[in-house]
Amino acid sequence: MERFKEVLKNRHEYGRAWKKRTGGKVIGYYEPYMPEEIVYAAGFLPVRLFSRHEPDDVTDRQMYGNCACSREILNQFIKGNFNYVDGLINAEGCQWMLNAFQTTLNVKPELFNHYVFVPDYVDGKTSKDVMRSELDVFKKAMEKWTGKTITDKDLDCVIEVYNTNRRLMRQVYELRRADNPVVLGSEAMTMVLASQVMDKAEMNEMLKDVIAKLEKRQPRKDTGVRLMLVGSPTSDVELEELVESLGANVVIDELCTGSCYFWNEVIPQTDRLMAISLRYLGRPHCALKDNNWRRRPAHIHQLYEDYQAHGVIIAKQIYCHPHGTDNPLIWKVLRERNIPFHYFERDATLPYEETRLRMEAFINMLKPQLVMK
Repeated sequence: MERFKEVLKNRHEYGRAWKKRTGGKVIGYYEPYMPEEIVYAAGFLPVRLFSRHEPDDVTDRQMYGNCACSREILNQFIKGNFNYVDGLINAEGCQWMLNAFQTTLNVKPELFNHYVFVPDYVDGKTSKDVMRSELDVFKKAMEKWTGKTITDKDLDCVIEVYNTNRRLMRQVYELRRADNPVVLGSEAMTMVLASQVMDKAEMNEMLKDVIAKLEKRQPRKDTGVRLMLVGSPTSDVELEELVESLGANVVIDELCTGSCYFWNEVIPQTDRLMAISLRYLGRPHCALKDNNWRRRPAHIHQLYEDYQAHGVIIAKQIYCHPHGTDNPLIWKVLRERNIPFHYFERDATLPYEETRLRMEAFINMLKPQLVMK
């Protein structure tokens, strides 16, 4: 478990070490719809660009005020923290990350870059064909840049590596369903976040080892209040650790940097690019893509029931417009189903004392449900 924490904390050092060890290139990406399989099949390491809690004293000259996550990523590029990254990929998502992508290229024009269009109506009739076409263009761009042909055999091998990673992470999350889970919410989230900056083959071996150890671990005698975490993406486990310090536990999340990252697999078929397209279009809908048929509220409710949660924490990054517009619809569904929830906004850093008081009050409010269940 400590290795995951070390990688997440020192993710820049990990990227540099991987690059030195393998001689490969590192590709940074902003959004969860970026088809990592194509990058990995080219022999490169796809790394999700996470924010980091460092003073931002340079981005005001480059980028107008918006969500702290996007500004903080730009801040790291300007200060050289991402100096090991050779290219940037942005698969269409929120406007703020697109701004960060474009502004970073103004500052670092030497980086390879590509934009992948992702249909807003991910379950539309023509979306799969549009997405497949986009992946074909992306694959050819990677081949032109690297001088290497990405074969069907390459894609088959990579799909198996990524599907294995998804299955292993599902196993970790299944351990959280128990009345007294052997894995804490902060530990599970650390693994998911680390997997987004690590070589998947290496990550898979680590996961197999840790799952074997977790299955032998003695469960906690009292899990306390079981909470579900919903909202904007995060790059740390501060909130989960704070909840645990109050005697409760986050047993499940619905975050694009959490369970949504690995929840579904690529279903192999003859047309590999179509298989990959269907996987990304079929992943649990993010707030920005849940447009045609509202699937996100039902998915949240299903997870809430499956993991026997007592309440929901909805944590939104300040200026996160996708979740800002989607949250009222989520609130409506939760109220209709008599599911207690607590909503709060956070910046890149967590206002610790304020959040602790609010979480403590919410947890105390839910404690009678421990008796009722």
